[in-house]
Amino acid sequence: MIIKILGSGCKKCIALGENAKAAAAAAGIAAEIVKVTDFVEMAAYGVMSTPALVIDDKLVSAGKVLSVQEIEAKLAAL
Repeated sequence: MIIKILGSGCKKCIALGENAKAAAAAAGIAAEIVKVTDFVEMAAYGVMSTPALVIDDKLVSAGKVLSVQEIEAKLAAL
């Protein structure tokens, strides 16, 4: 599973990345966390507000930092 964190690298982006890593670990999922800072790639997902979370090339959240529990729920739904 590939989890992408889209954003400039701000504190919110870092927090989302840490939460995603913790959620994957809690769910027992082997996931690769990828940070995407390229604005062209972000735009390809239709993201206008960061941070954004992409799981296996599906945009699941944009513009806010999801909690570990919220990310776990997104992972379970896939």
